[in-house]
Amino acid sequence: MYQAQPPLEFIPPAFNPWLLKLVHLFLPNWLGWKTSISKIEAENVEVLATLYQQFQSGNNRFMLAFRHPKIEDPLCLGYLFSQLVPAAARQRKIGIQYPIHAHFIYDRGIPLWAGQHIGWLAANLGGTPIQRGKADWTGLRSARDLYMNGKFPMAAAPEGATNGLSEIISPLEPGIAQMGFWCAEDLQKAGRNEEVFIVPIGLKYSYINEPWQAIADLLTELEMVSGLDVKSANNSISFEVLYSRLLSLSEHLLSIMEKFYTRFYHQTLPDEKITNGEITDRNEALAYRLQAVMNVALFIAEQYFDLPSRGNWNDRCRRVEQAGWNYIFREDFKDIKSLSTIEKSLGDRIAEEAYFRMWHMRLVESFVAVSGTYIREKPTVERFAETTLLLWDMVNKIKGNNPLQRPDLGKQKVKITVGEPISVSERYSNYKGSRVGARQAVAELTNDLQQVLEDLVV
Repeated sequence: MYQAQPPLEFIPPAFNPWLLKLVHLFLPNWLGWKTSISKIEAENVEVLATLYQQFQSGNNRFMLAFRHPKIEDPLCLGYLFSQLVPAAARQRKIGIQYPIHAHFIYDRGIPLWAGQHIGWLAANLGGTPIQRGKADWTGLRSARDLYMNGKFPMAAAPEGATNGLSEIISPLEPGIAQMGFWCAEDLQKAGRNEEVFIVPIGLKYSYINEPWQAIADLLTELEMVSGLDVKSANNSISFEVLYSRLLSLSEHLLSIMEKFYTRFYHQTLPDEKITNGEITDRNEALAYRLQAVMNVALFIAEQYFDLPSRGNWNDRCRRVEQAGWNYIFREDFKDIKSLSTIEKSLGDRIAEEAYFRMWHMRLVESFVAVSGTYIREKPTVERFAETTLLLWDMVNKIKGNNPLQRPDLGKQKVKITVGEPISVSERYSNYKGSRVGARQAVAELTNDLQQVLEDLVV
């Protein structure tokens, strides 16, 4: 990432059935060995089994729109395909052909930080990449073709990225709805009559045993690394004590970041609502300060890349990310061997600076769904753990450590809920009438999908 490189190449899907068999064979053991997940259960799986039967009979095309709180979500979906759907089909005597699988859309940036082997694995499992921050026509054409003609249904995360919170849905990107209408359009043009669906999939994580002691230990670690006094009360694992510690740690970290951006980036952070007494609640004050720091962090990156500061957090993050990729993976560096040493060295300087500007955006990514009242609204150990881990993410990114080495607070179970399929075909007449109608149809479908996913994780 510190050197200018040729532009990112598209990784074409290259499904390998033997690799899928291997993955399905070893996945249950892999989950127990490499993750904290010890149990996966699902509801309404028969709905999915029936959809697969109809898909294989040529009666439908569908996309699984799944919740994406954690990086383990694809593994859980793999378990759903390889274990739970076949079991439900056998129980209900639904005839389906094996293997059960899905093509999927993934972020082209993932192999950049997770390793090139992840790109190879994704391609050979039938995945197709997309660059999220721009009109990636090659990626869109590939996904569009797979939706219409792929051997399997499609799968994608409409939130676009993980947010670390099981019970908060980030604003959905409209791409999933748009893909559904494109599929309906392509089928109609081809004279095919399959019905097009989007199937909402909820994923919700919970702990087998409440890991309050592990949370207390993690708070102690974060307090120490941030320079906060570790008091004797840290031995207590009562909710009230731990919550007070979490608030104090959050306030302390925010103070550090406020000073960082004020001193070194010459930014002014608004505090009028706190100083004039408009905000007196501790949680609300934290949320207010957090939003201000996030806005400044993104503004610093946007200012460097000459980007507008508009849209929601996810939109702004994606624009910064794509601008950074454009500075690192250069169209004018396609023939990198033809460049002079000076040109290459200057390119490296730009790449290095772009990477560090993107770092500010990475900090914001961890908190895009944080409300400040997540725990207070529903004081469960899961919400407490998720919030504490988001603080760990922030500290870890500041330290420059491996983002994949998250602390394991305890064994978890996952509940997958298959929602009722949403028919895109039934809405297609509204979509095809006009451009205004098309935009409205996409917006309505996106809003409806958002509501269904929120209902699935309550």
